[in-house]
Amino acid sequence: MTSHAPLARRLGTVDAVFIGLGSMIGAGIFSAFAPAAQAAGAGLLIGLVVAAIVAFCNATASAQLAAQYPTSGGTYVYGREQLGGWWGFAAGWSFVIGKTASCAAMALTFAAYAAPAGWEKPVAVVAVVALAAANYRGVTRTATLAKVIVVVVLLVLALAVIACTSAGLKPGALQPADPAGSWYGILQSAGLLFFAFAGYARIATMGEEVRSPERTIPRAITIALAIVVVLYAVVAVVVLGSLGASGVAASSAPVADAVAVSGWSWAVPIVGFGAAAASLGALLSLIAGVGRTSLAMAREGDLPRWLAVVHPTFRVPHHAEIAIAVVVCILVLTVDLRGAIAFSSFGVLLYYFVANLAAFSQARERRRYPRILQVFGAFACAVLVVTLPPLGIMVGILVLIVGFGYRMLARRLSARSERGA
Repeated sequence: MTSHAPLARRLGTVDAVFIGLGSMIGAGIFSAFAPAAQAAGAGLLIGLVVAAIVAFCNATASAQLAAQYPTSGGTYVYGREQLGGWWGFAAGWSFVIGKTASCAAMALTFAAYAAPAGWEKPVAVVAVVALAAANYRGVTRTATLAKVIVVVVLLVLALAVIACTSAGLKPGALQPADPAGSWYGILQSAGLLFFAFAGYARIATMGEEVRSPERTIPRAITIALAIVVVLYAVVAVVVLGSLGASGVAASSAPVADAVAVSGWSWAVPIVGFGAAAASLGALLSLIAGVGRTSLAMAREGDLPRWLAVVHPTFRVPHHAEIAIAVVVCILVLTVDLRGAIAFSSFGVLLYYFVANLAAFSQARERRRYPRILQVFGAFACAVLVVTLPPLGIMVGILVLIVGFGYRMLARRLSARSERGA
């Protein structure tokens, strides 16, 4: 039960693609359109294009880095190896805290669709415990469950698209009221929608469990992102075309509401079931990804080393996953997470800002993509961060300060202990 025991390489390309799809589809397709419409109206379609372009640049950085560093931890490892310890810590800390909040948000989203009134929080806790147990039993079970959930969600979304298009869309609803648009609002919508595309990070964080990672990870990231961009574009068009920008902005369940106005009221419960399944898929992949990043940080002493223990039978970072499940349950029971998307976007954008810098610094023989993609990716991440809602920015900065303070204190205590020895 050594803390530096390796994880088992059991995932192929299809497994990795489905884990990424489960994260991206569940993370935003049922939740991100409403706040994006509040920020930009029908201009959210432009924001979606911007978010997709930024996501592509970031995906090329992640794929290139993952091929060189096929281990758990994602950009925490890449930043540390290419830029230094503090850069790596900034990325890892942002990922762990932001995605832990996202875990709670996904659990509450699931409960909102699946639980009786008044039972949302207990049901959300049960979901967290059940999926943490699935991850605990091994990564192949995580991948298998992710495949089932993704297939269910894709079928439900296909039903929603057919229902909306059969009733006819309102073409005028797809045009911004002001053709020039509010660029601040559009960029804010892009930052919020980027939350939905960030699931491919889960593929890179599981690099230690993928077979032939130099080939599998870049391929899986590209395939998963391409599928999700097309899916989000189609769903955004039919939802806007059915409800209009004001209807989307006012809705807590825009996909279900779009189906309701189409006249297919019998399909609304099915869409609700799909939303619940999508939230479970995102929660499953999030727990796995945060656990692997926590493992990598604990191995280096940037988190308590107790979190680095790997289970001798299931070959998963079970201490990290137990700790994450406990924290998420506490958040579910005590915190209002309506601003979780903005906070999560802050952390994820900073994470990819570091990823782009790290990829830019790679040697020529390690490069797979032109450096201009990393330049644009880093610049775009910085721009989108400053356009996020102010509360999300303030909470994100506070979290960074706490994390940096912890690392500084831990390093001083470690150095003092070594001198005493």
